[in-house]
Amino acid sequence: MRVDYFLKISRLVKRRSLAKEMCDKHLVQVNDQPAKAGKELEAGDTLRLTFRHRTLTVQVEQIPERAVSKKDAPTLYTVLEDVRKPQDPLLD
Repeated sequence: MRVDYFLKISRLVKRRSLAKEMCDKHLVQVNDQPAKAGKELEAGDTLRLTFRHRTLTVQVEQIPERAVSKKDAPTLYTVLEDVRKPQDPLLD
């Protein structure tokens, strides 16, 4: 399954277009390598997402064959690390 589609159906990112944009800006890494939106994911891969105030690292547990419900989305991955960056009030 493509990285951008997995991020959307797992609800780690709200929209697939946003997931693609994050990949284009090298804010998504798969197994510590910058990922393109079309890269194929496999179970066991590690994803690192860099947001403005947070870095989230997850391990892909399963690749669904189709979209899953909102309550089942968290079963697709395991959070390995969730690091919040200190906010600089001068930048906001």
